Amino acid sequence: MAGIKHSRQRDAIINELCSRTDHPTAETLYWSLKEDFPNLSLGTVYRNLGLLCDDGSIIKISVDGADRYDGNAKPHCHFLCRNCKGMFDVHNVSPFSETLLSSVNGEIENYSLTLYGVCKNCV
Repeated sequence: MAGIKHSRQRDAIINELCSRTDHPTAETLYWSLKEDFPNLSLGTVYRNLGLLCDDGSIIKISVDGADRYDGNAKPHCHFLCRNCKGMFDVHNVSPFSETLLSSVNGEIENYSLTLYGVCKNCV
């Protein structure tokens, strides 16, 4: 958050997002924070998420017509379950991603890869 000012609500949004691993929507974050911030509006959540994305503090993942947010802004992969719609970080894909990224004819600044399937809880 180097380029934007701090506010209690903005700090609460990023802290909530960074404490989660479920890649929530703006609405999910809103309802998680509403009890502690009764005057919080959904519009405020959306505006702050936009600022945090523009700043590079968080990332937005657009899948299946919904925008989800991730507090881990470093390039990494995700898995989306077709059944429960759960989204999970994928770890240990280095050999795959290194091979894929090395085949690009240029300098990669960032990447996003989402794998789709059925998670182990839904199999």
